[in-house]
Amino acid sequence: MSTTWKSRYALRTKELKSSAIRELLKITQNPEVISFAGGLPAPDVFPIARFQEACRRVLELNGHQALQYGASEGYEPLREMIARHIARYGIKAKAENVLITSGSQQALDLIGKLLINPGDRVLVEAPTYLGALQAFSVYGAQYVSVPSDDDGLRTEELEEPLRSGPKFMYVLPNFQNPGGTTLSEGRRHQLVLLADKYGIPIIEDDPYGQLRYEGEHLPPLVVIDRENLRGDGGYSIGNVIYLSTFSKTLAPGLRLGWIVAPTDVITKLVQLKQGTDLHTSTFVQVIAYEVAKDNFLDEHVKLIRKVYRDRRDVMLEALKKYFPPDVTWTHPQGGLFLWVTLPEGMDCNKLFQAALKENVAFVPGDCFYAGNGDTKEGCRHLRLNFSYGQPEQIREGIRRLSQAVKQQKHELHVVHA
Repeated sequence: MSTTWKSRYALRTKELKSSAIRELLKITQNPEVISFAGGLPAPDVFPIARFQEACRRVLELNGHQALQYGASEGYEPLREMIARHIARYGIKAKAENVLITSGSQQALDLIGKLLINPGDRVLVEAPTYLGALQAFSVYGAQYVSVPSDDDGLRTEELEEPLRSGPKFMYVLPNFQNPGGTTLSEGRRHQLVLLADKYGIPIIEDDPYGQLRYEGEHLPPLVVIDRENLRGDGGYSIGNVIYLSTFSKTLAPGLRLGWIVAPTDVITKLVQLKQGTDLHTSTFVQVIAYEVAKDNFLDEHVKLIRKVYRDRRDVMLEALKKYFPPDVTWTHPQGGLFLWVTLPEGMDCNKLFQAALKENVAFVPGDCFYAGNGDTKEGCRHLRLNFSYGQPEQIREGIRRLSQAVKQQKHELHVVHA
């Protein structure tokens, strides 16, 4: 008798849903479609020649180690490099505070495994990163959502949700995905003070922090937290776990991210990681180190900033030229995305279907909300990625999208006339 696999699935799989973005990427494989959907870095800025040389050098000089099993914590020279790099932003950590993960998505999964019991509340921004909702939901998280605006999470609305006792807060302070907004410095201090007051830890997710195109660098939450607690300059205390990745600065195909946390937290995360994949690919870590060392990464990030800033500006200009005046959007100071708000009555999912007929795609905004009635608000929004397309594609894609917007507005006007 054949097994009915469905009846064997664990209870945690019951509410699982596919990532709307990963599903959309299947649709956008059509070369006719101009896609603003994925959070894809531009392939034309990948340092392919540097990778080729690194692979040759590693296999020639260090192949036996690079192709062998490695430590669960990660390749030590890479961890030391990360610790040195983040020190520039005031994050004082040692290699022992750094755990290498298989992309920052694994980091989110490990955080979920470490902290979430079924039914635990997690405080998130509305909207927030879809991948985090996917990772935490597997472990039975319930969500408390706090709205955000152009200055990020609205900290004046935090106290009541914090009194409900969430297990932790998940926050993207820099060029947030999906909103493109940045948490203002004043709100950063307020957030850290409230977290301390209520004893609620913060998961600070910072995949885009290096990709700033204008304005001044703002201190990470982890730095403000340490200063607030008058820490000894190290990472032995504090309420913040910090996450980042090489996906936006070197290449997403590496699947390399990292967690920075106190050593006792790292010890527990290592134990969880051992049960997942033993360790992140040794070869990939050694290659990433070879590519990034000797200040190459710093110079490469300067190139990325210039390319992406130009593409952001092209998209902003095209939106201003083609879109109706009652459609608004954020002006991101960095990162990969901007967030469009449609007039009352419009629906991003209906607009998506109309946009596909114009051979252009985006991510509907409702999938970035954790529920609790927020998804209705999300139906007035869409996320647009500006890093992937060439400038001429961006202009044409926005023109096509504007046609779909105007068509839906016309249909709404006819219905209500």
